[in-house]
Amino acid sequence: MFYAWLSYAGNKTMAKMYSRARGKAGSKKPFPAPKAVWVSYKPKEIEQLVVKLAKQEYTPSQIGAALRDMYGVPSVKALTEKKIVQILKENNAALPLPESIVALIKRHIKLMKHLEVNKKDQTARRGELITQSKINKLAKYYKKTGALPKDWEYDKTKAKLLVG
Repeated sequence: MFYAWLSYAGNKTMAKMYSRARGKAGSKKPFPAPKAVWVSYKPKEIEQLVVKLAKQEYTPSQIGAALRDMYGVPSVKALTEKKIVQILKENNAALPLPESIVALIKRHIKLMKHLEVNKKDQTARRGELITQSKINKLAKYYKKTGALPKDWEYDKTKAKLLVG
């Protein structure tokens, strides 16, 4: 038990900070990614499909799933050597905020609505604090990488305007 706590305290991933989960286990893509020989689309055609799906208001993760399920494209990056977000930026179809921030803001809005009705729900209040903390951490990261402007601030009173 003592050793488990040491590993818990030493690694500060979000999974370990906010839950009792043990880490980031999961399947990894092989390196380097193999070229899918069964795909009949050329890289330019895949880029056009990405832009077409973005105009239909798909998020980047939904675009990847749609390309996999409907068009048989296993990995956009392996075939075009560009990520979906990169393709969207080049074609001026990128979202104003990163997808992960938008998802957290939506969750935060739902929690705030819930707390307006259920004022004594302390578990939800803790969840709201944790969600707001995650938003601020991600915002700090995205400001550092340039995905968000340096002066961007999250204001929970204006959160509904951000997501729309």
